[in-house]
Amino acid sequence: MSSIKQFQVTFDCADPGRLAAFWCEVLGYVLPPVPEGFATWEEYHGSLPPEKKVQYFACSDPSGVGPRLLFQRVPEGKVVKNRVHLCVRAGTGLVGDERLATLQAECDRLTALGAAHQRTLYADEENESCIVMQDIEGNEFCLD
Repeated sequence: MSSIKQFQVTFDCADPGRLAAFWCEVLGYVLPPVPEGFATWEEYHGSLPPEKKVQYFACSDPSGVGPRLLFQRVPEGKVVKNRVHLCVRAGTGLVGDERLATLQAECDRLTALGAAHQRTLYADEENESCIVMQDIEGNEFCLD
């Protein structure tokens, strides 16, 4: 039996602070406290010399239930489909038109934050509807 009780999800990205802020808005997560003497993370990051540019940034579930998310800067851009993606459970317990309307409302909210709608998969005999999206750096995720 494994003794591991927690895990974090790590994203490779170009702009760790920006992507962390986006996912905080999506999931209701929080950023760590801003360093003393600075009003915002942007102010703190702006104070750093180029060689100290932010290499990673994390955010966490304020309830402590969900996994920590870590965003790490990498030199290369995203070129292929993710092998792992997050499913944002916006329609849990809902079916049919009610589920689809809830997912669409969440899609509209996330699109306003910079996400991109890729496609809507409509319910069939086996599966309920879900919406495939991309975050602000092109990482795929689902609203389900």
